[in-house]
Amino acid sequence: MLERIETRDAEIGGGLIVRRALPSRRRRTVGAWCFLDHAGPMEFGRGGGMGVGPHPHIGLQTFTWMIEGAVMHRDSLGNEQLITPGQVNLMTAGGGIAHAEDSDSAGGGCLHAVQLWIALPDGERHRAPAFRNYPHLPLVELGGFGVRVLAGSALGQTSPAEVYSPLVGLDLAAAGPAAASLPLTASFEHAALVLSGAASIEDEKVTPGALLYLGSARERLAVSCEAAARLMLIGGAPFGEEILLWWNFVARDAQEMRQAARDWNAGRRFGAVHGSPSPRLIAPEVTGLHLRPSRS
Repeated sequence: MLERIETRDAEIGGGLIVRRALPSRRRRTVGAWCFLDHAGPMEFGRGGGMGVGPHPHIGLQTFTWMIEGAVMHRDSLGNEQLITPGQVNLMTAGGGIAHAEDSDSAGGGCLHAVQLWIALPDGERHRAPAFRNYPHLPLVELGGFGVRVLAGSALGQTSPAEVYSPLVGLDLAAAGPAAASLPLTASFEHAALVLSGAASIEDEKVTPGALLYLGSARERLAVSCEAAARLMLIGGAPFGEEILLWWNFVARDAQEMRQAARDWNAGRRFGAVHGSPSPRLIAPEVTGLHLRPSRS
């Protein structure tokens, strides 16, 4: 049974409005994927675009797929990486890292990107932080779609992105009419998000602004479009651990959240991010023991 989940608008740094598909009241995770923002496509003037100042993360990986535009990543490990179309940035927070993300916007520009978070399993969530840029990702032609394997394995190809849970992430793009039967891992749960144009997924028409949850036990997925379209498919083994997601943290209890927020605000643990033109973010106060699954 298909489940349509409408995205909600959320504001991130620089006043940028994105469509937030995960988490939602109806579904918090798809496999280990626990967060999904879709930004753009949009054009902006001088000084516009993304401007998310230095901020911390724990317990997760940030996964950025760039479709149009360019964003500079800077982190507390000293990495400085401009991500451009066709690339993935993967940052592993582990026990703690800080970073900033700023559009390359001196003369204005455009932006179309997807950012996801992957919850780290308990045995990996305190690992050392790391960052990698992946400029080359496998591409397979299927029924008029170019299928880019962003994470995991599909269609006989495996992404080089290093993840710590069984999952998959695919970008499907068509320049015109296309139709394909996409093989799936039946033990995974899956969801699809249309990024531009319109697509039919198992005869359900979908446009930007809705996440289509597909459930599990599917061996194939029928995908088609009548004109140019782009969509993203995510999936993974159901994540068997209870997590809390609050602000920029994924943890297992509220005390972890409080300690991380205190450490960041006091300038401990996470290190410094240098070079970002955007102001450093301040962690809000953690209140209550039952934290809502929301970043903002």
